[in-house]
Amino acid sequence: MVHLAVPDIRRKAMVATGMWVAAALLLAVVLSRLFGAAGATQYLAGYALEQAMSLDNLFVFLLMFRLFRIPAGKQPRVLYWGVAGAVVLRGSFIAGGVGLLNHFHWVEYVFGALLLIAAARLLKPDPTEDKPERTPRWLKWLTKWRPISENQDHFVVVEDGQRMATVMLLALVAVELTDVVFALDSIPAVLSITRQPFLAYTSNIMAVMGLRSLYVLLAAGLAKLKYLHFGLAAVLGFAAVKMLLADWVEIGPGVSLAVIAGLMAVTVGVSLAAGYSEGR
Repeated sequence: MVHLAVPDIRRKAMVATGMWVAAALLLAVVLSRLFGAAGATQYLAGYALEQAMSLDNLFVFLLMFRLFRIPAGKQPRVLYWGVAGAVVLRGSFIAGGVGLLNHFHWVEYVFGALLLIAAARLLKPDPTEDKPERTPRWLKWLTKWRPISENQDHFVVVEDGQRMATVMLLALVAVELTDVVFALDSIPAVLSITRQPFLAYTSNIMAVMGLRSLYVLLAAGLAKLKYLHFGLAAVLGFAAVKMLLADWVEIGPGVSLAVIAGLMAVTVGVSLAAGYSEGR
């Protein structure tokens, strides 16, 4: 079997990422015909918000793959099925969130508080940073309770006549559970931009669909974005304030899009500039 060189893999990931971004922008044009300019702007603001928050997901996915020792060549396959599961789960969460907001006004304040907590959590340094990785207790317990195959080509294998889960399957489950946790932050955030279920769902899914290629493209350079968590905290804080003050202050989707894009551009720019200065 011939394996692609790393530059070839990244080149394909770059093309795929560009195609997903182009598809997201093309969908905005279609939505402008269906929902008007305001609806298309809401979609773009939601997409920018989810795309920014997906960068935080990438850090966690990187740690997960290191923990389960999944080779770089196998990681896209795990992410493929992880994204497929996220498409279904996000739809359920958005439908539930919109239903709650439509029936219970006070849920807005609960969602706003959750976003503020998430923002504050991002401002704290990661307690696991610079510490050696170790196998979590739950994985040790699971391995004792049921043998886990080290096979990294399939999710389930048959060894010695016994059907066994593999570390690939454990990594997939971890990715799905991680997306559920992130959805608790990202769904209230996108609902602070739009209450239209279709716009919220499409903006969410278009960001998630490009996550696989974006991970392959950025995995090697994620560590350079040392100030990214500050930008994400600011974005979540803005979404929280927008939701909490919605009864008194109306912040349009155009302003939301500009604020989110501006915060992330500044954060990424400062991170890259700091990395360049340290490397000199």
